[in-house]
Amino acid sequence: LFPSGDSYGVLPRPCHVLVLLNPQSGSGRALDDFQAVVQPMLAEADIATTVFVTERPHHAHEKVRDEDLSQWDTLVVMSGDGLLFEVVNGLMERSDWKEAMKKPLCILPGGSGNALAASINYYAGYDHVAKKKLLTNCTFILCKGLYTKMDLVSLSTASGKRFFSFLGFGWGFISDVDIDSEKYRWLGSARFTLGTLQCLAKLRVYQGRLSYLPVAAEQGSSPAPRDPQAPVTNGHVLQPAGTEAPGSLPPDSLLAPLGQPVPPHWTVVPEEEFVLVYAIYQSHLGTNLLMAPAARLHDGCIHLFYMKAGISRVSLLKLFLAMSRGTHLDLNCPHLCYVPVRAFRLEPRVPAGIMTVDGEALACEPVQG
Repeated sequence: LFPSGDSYGVLPRPCHVLVLLNPQSGSGRALDDFQAVVQPMLAEADIATTVFVTERPHHAHEKVRDEDLSQWDTLVVMSGDGLLFEVVNGLMERSDWKEAMKKPLCILPGGSGNALAASINYYAGYDHVAKKKLLTNCTFILCKGLYTKMDLVSLSTASGKRFFSFLGFGWGFISDVDIDSEKYRWLGSARFTLGTLQCLAKLRVYQGRLSYLPVAAEQGSSPAPRDPQAPVTNGHVLQPAGTEAPGSLPPDSLLAPLGQPVPPHWTVVPEEEFVLVYAIYQSHLGTNLLMAPAARLHDGCIHLFYMKAGISRVSLLKLFLAMSRGTHLDLNCPHLCYVPVRAFRLEPRVPAGIMTVDGEALACEPVQG
């Protein structure tokens, strides 16, 4: 079912899990679905649960940042991708983040997009499913108790913020759809269809400079050791213990500081007008959008897509319809470019448009990862 060479841990039996649940996510059914679908399966598998229902934004972030996590074997997020983004960044704010990040994480789809849940369902070799069938599959994976590693991408912004991202960074059309459709959250995943049609009607172009370090170029210049047992960040093994300050975050070893030119072995895209830029690290952008079929949980790779200005609305719609089957690259659209990279930088010419990280909105400014 899985790519060869993956190593797995196994959760202990009996197992104790902390479930972080956002009752407002998606169409607002997460708590009902947890009680009806998830709880009976976990009880059957001898998994004891402590349920923490979030009451406000950043509630889960604070919980995992400040809590003694030793009493639980795994952290389970029952929500959309936004709550897992909170959890990951809360864990990375801990002084013991290296240990905390070894705590297995589980995603159970309870939101609108559910991109990571759809990706894990795909990696596990299950048929494409949605809604309660996807929730059942992801709960079954938790019941089996197998876990493996997942890449994180370190994102830095010109204003000095740093985020750790598990899904993707976007600018332009896809981010516009994601954020503009928030007002239709009650529709569930159908909000994205409506949002896509609205954004197609007012198709925008964004100006900026995109640069990246292709996987092949990085391997050619200084191959990174890929010891599967070593902690990896951005495709590079971290410094040996003792060479960095205790608790300090992993260095962005592939990046020059924002404001300085990118290194000479990077590629700078000649075009500077885009309909969208999206750097994704999982296979799915949403339950029904298989954007990067080649992606795997820890391939050390950022799958960079960008769409140059000049594409017609009809061609753009055809691409998104094909993306539901993962066949959009087979259309050989001259405006759509795809390249596997280790690192990227995006410098908007003016602060226009919405940027997103793991579906959460960011101020529009230079960013690299």
